[in-house]
Amino acid sequence: MTPHRHAVRVYYDDTDAGGIVYHANYLRFAERGRTEALRDMGVPHADMTALHGLFFMVRRIKVDYLAPARLDDSLIVETTTLAVGGATVDLRQDVLRDTVLLARVELQLVCGRI
Repeated sequence: MTPHRHAVRVYYDDTDAGGIVYHANYLRFAERGRTEALRDMGVPHADMTALHGLFFMVRRIKVDYLAPARLDDSLIVETTTLAVGGATVDLRQDVLRDTVLLARVELQLVCGRI
């Protein structure tokens, strides 16, 4: 399956005092990438909740930080579906600057009922 690609710009509030992206903000970038990937697959969060009373939540997450992103960098979040189960989805999300891998996020989503 072709990865979904979502563009992200690093803003001042994403960085620490040295202009480097704060580690927790990679999770925010990944969340935006996941949300847009699901929307493009025809599963927007709002519709899933309103129509079916269901939502996805993160069950498990692992992040490897490989290189820093900096203020004003243009990044891409690539989201790849690794496996789909009855109520789970396993994803890999790569945060890239051009072709440089900055962070890799591996996670499992579970489907829950409101």
